[in-house]
Amino acid sequence: MGTWILIVPILLPIIGGAMLYFFPIQNDKVRQLYVFGVTIVNSIIVWALLIKGVDGQFTLVNMAQDLDIKFHIDGLSRVFGGILAGLWPLASLYAFEYMKHEGRHNLFFCFYTMTFGVCVGIAFAANLMTLYMFYELMTLSTLTLVIHKLDQPAILAARKYMVYSLAGAAFAFIGFMFVHRYGVSTDFVYGGVLNKTLIIGHERLLRFVFLMMVIGFGVKAAIFPFHGWLPTASVAPTPVTALLHAVAVVKAGVFAIMRVTYYSYGVDFIYGTWAQNIMMGFAIVTIVFASSKAVKEIHFKRRLAYSTISNLSYIVFAASLMTPLGLEASLAHMVMHAVMKIMLFFCAGAVMHQTGVEYIYQLKGLGKKMPFIFSCFTLGSAAMMGVPGMGGFISKWSIEKAAANLGTPMAYVGFVAILFSAFLTAVYLFSIVVKAFFRQEEIAGEDMRNKDPNLYMTGPIALLTIAIFVLGMYSGPLMKLLETIAYGKM
Repeated sequence: MGTWILIVPILLPIIGGAMLYFFPIQNDKVRQLYVFGVTIVNSIIVWALLIKGVDGQFTLVNMAQDLDIKFHIDGLSRVFGGILAGLWPLASLYAFEYMKHEGRHNLFFCFYTMTFGVCVGIAFAANLMTLYMFYELMTLSTLTLVIHKLDQPAILAARKYMVYSLAGAAFAFIGFMFVHRYGVSTDFVYGGVLNKTLIIGHERLLRFVFLMMVIGFGVKAAIFPFHGWLPTASVAPTPVTALLHAVAVVKAGVFAIMRVTYYSYGVDFIYGTWAQNIMMGFAIVTIVFASSKAVKEIHFKRRLAYSTISNLSYIVFAASLMTPLGLEASLAHMVMHAVMKIMLFFCAGAVMHQTGVEYIYQLKGLGKKMPFIFSCFTLGSAAMMGVPGMGGFISKWSIEKAAANLGTPMAYVGFVAILFSAFLTAVYLFSIVVKAFFRQEEIAGEDMRNKDPNLYMTGPIALLTIAIFVLGMYSGPLMKLLETIAYGKM
């Protein structure tokens, strides 16, 4: 099989989504079958490529000299690509029911489907040029999703998202130019591509530019103080916020940071320097800050958004350890958090869809009216806290082990910060559970909408809940794969 096959799962959803714009489908059932068909076929293609592998690279176009748009599959591609292919079909099913009364369905599913292809482009990018181009395309495709409601909060959220994203992209572009100037190429090579001769005398400048690049891509990963767009974006429909906060945008941010750290600049150049300590410092401050904000937040989805900000910096912190154990732990939490957090957002969206409730103080007694949703939310909350037997425990344990193994002062500070954050996680998530199950309801009457939703919503939530336990109890094969990737053997 030729390397050209790599472009198929990128173009298929982009073209398939665009067709809904140029040839709108008015029948809801037909549109749903079309969107789900494109999504599931694309996921199957992605999984087939990830499992079988493709030797070599596919160059789509040479833009100028050594600036190529090209794709490949390596270990990191397999992790991010697997997350996308595993969760996107479930998110699409959920969106069919949630968006039923939102309007402008063709436009929504046009960009929702196109974003799948754009994100696969990020996962399969073989060099910084390709990663940067698709990273920018992702901003444009998701911007239309954030602004979908076209009301004042949505417009303000979209504006904020665009400003933050474009500013971050500018920082990332500066770093890209320095890699192009001081690297042997811009390709992703485990260990980095810096030219050891050219960098002599420029080490301090290059480490500063590395931090600029981490901050630039870290905007999408919501690193403090560049996190503000994420809670604001919670005004978007829940399928969009789940997409932003668990699968696509934020994971693209941490994925890009891993690429830059391990595959462009290389850990040998950064490890043990002030640049590593500053990167770790950003992550530690974000972990504590966002967890504390989540405790105080009273809006249901915004509380989960602050939880996302904190957990993204778990991933960044583990990556900043710059050891194979750190990269393995970072990838593990990238996978576990994606599954846990999209399920929690689905639960929050189901509550809002069925009852119209948005604030946590309004959830009193709803656990009795929506027992399935809040039971799954309880299990997801336990996983997020790190209860043994669930996916969250495996990844958090791995991060703590990697930090303790490094043994530097900053690593120990991060170790303590994660323990403190785990305690706050229990506070801000289980306070929701207590209100739902053990407080007297405030919603009067027997509103029939105050019940568990249909299979379009409960089906994906049930599968994700099962996945949390499977990943927790049978994590061996996954962790073995991540270890192979972390040591640069894949």
